[in-house]
Amino acid sequence: MSQQLVLDTNSEDAKQFARLMYIAHALTFFFSLGMLSIIPVIINYVKRPYTEGTLVYSHHTWMIRSFWYYVLWMVVGGALFVTIIGIPVAWLVWVGAWVWKAYRLIRGFVDLNNNRPMPV
Repeated sequence: MSQQLVLDTNSEDAKQFARLMYIAHALTFFFSLGMLSIIPVIINYVKRPYTEGTLVYSHHTWMIRSFWYYVLWMVVGGALFVTIIGIPVAWLVWVGAWVWKAYRLIRGFVDLNNNRPMPV
């Protein structure tokens, strides 16, 4: 009985591109606090249909959801910041959102390297 090792170059290319997208998200996140992350998210939306049926599809969905939830929490923090009483709470929300987004980027990158799909 022989076993064959099949290397799918399209799958590997998609994984490599997803790695680059994680790096792009991380760079825009750390250097602009997520304000420039709209660019990688648009690319995620464009590339996601080409990866349907693969584990990379779940990673594109993971990055997209991470972006939109981060935006939501930043807006909630901004709304709290408008009130004088909510300023300390706004800072807590912003710091929590930042830590959460950093966790999601790191976890996604590690799971992609370990060939695991994301729970979406």
